[in-house]
Amino acid sequence: MTPLLSELLGYAIDIFMIGFKATLLMIALLLGVAYLTLAERKVIGYMQLRVGPNVVGPFGLLQPIADGIKLLHKETIIPMAANKLLFLAAPVLFFSLSLAAWAVIPFAPNWVFSDINVGLLYLLAISSLGVYGILIAGWSSNSKYALLGALRSAAQMISYEVSIGLILVSVLLCAGSLNLTNIVIAQHDCWYAIKLFPLFVMFFISCLAETNRTPFDLPEAEAELVAGYHVEYSAFPFALFFLGEYANIILMSAMCTILFAGGWLAPFSYPMIDWVPPVIWFLGKICVFLFIFLWTRATLPRYRYDQLMRLGWKVFLPLSLLGVVIVSLCIMLKGAA
Repeated sequence: MTPLLSELLGYAIDIFMIGFKATLLMIALLLGVAYLTLAERKVIGYMQLRVGPNVVGPFGLLQPIADGIKLLHKETIIPMAANKLLFLAAPVLFFSLSLAAWAVIPFAPNWVFSDINVGLLYLLAISSLGVYGILIAGWSSNSKYALLGALRSAAQMISYEVSIGLILVSVLLCAGSLNLTNIVIAQHDCWYAIKLFPLFVMFFISCLAETNRTPFDLPEAEAELVAGYHVEYSAFPFALFFLGEYANIILMSAMCTILFAGGWLAPFSYPMIDWVPPVIWFLGKICVFLFIFLWTRATLPRYRYDQLMRLGWKVFLPLSLLGVVIVSLCIMLKGAA
């Protein structure tokens, strides 16, 4: 075999392995999203003393599959006055960005699709681009309800991204790296959820606002805007928005786990738990944060829009900026000592 042919074969194998890993990650994420919807309905059903899905399959386990088949068989309706190209491109963009962010998430040591040095910056950039899918959907629908929902979502996401960015700066200062694996390793002695507890609470609340979840689900307020930015969508395009929203919830839970809860690290070292694989710890912590997402939806009422903006700009922004100053001073004093 000639050197050129051998090199081309090596490139082909690398491309095949990348595609194979990406496919496995996508399938796992889609299954996680599907059964997160089932878990949400079950958890909220138990909390509100009503019956959740229990008919389709044992314990309702086939309900997400039935919902997917139903959406695939429905007719895709496009409004006559809509911009058809952008109308169909918006859900694809929104869903694609929700998957792209997982490329840098480390599940365990050496279990990461792309371990880049600026993983934290990549996550912030991808999460910021998600607003474009919502804006395009609201504008291209040519509907006042959809446009108002899109504008609300854009203002909400931009407002809370400022606080999220400043909180990430504090984490960056503590870890000394933008690499997500290094951020996890830097928490081996103490999780940042303990060291930076006020910032951790603000980050999680900002994640609720960033994903348009209760009590910050103003862009989809059904009592005011029918369904918000995706009111004109049906069938598979609507399913893409639905899947993208829940994929973002899992992503934000993963970010909370990596940035503040030690990632794949066990909470303490003990012979009884040392045998547990790191990926199990990582997935378990994600499930805890997902439960808090669902718990919040089941118990808290929706904010008014002025309350939402006041919390973001008048409370979280100055507090997160103060957090950056305090963390910087602490690091300077520690270095001087």
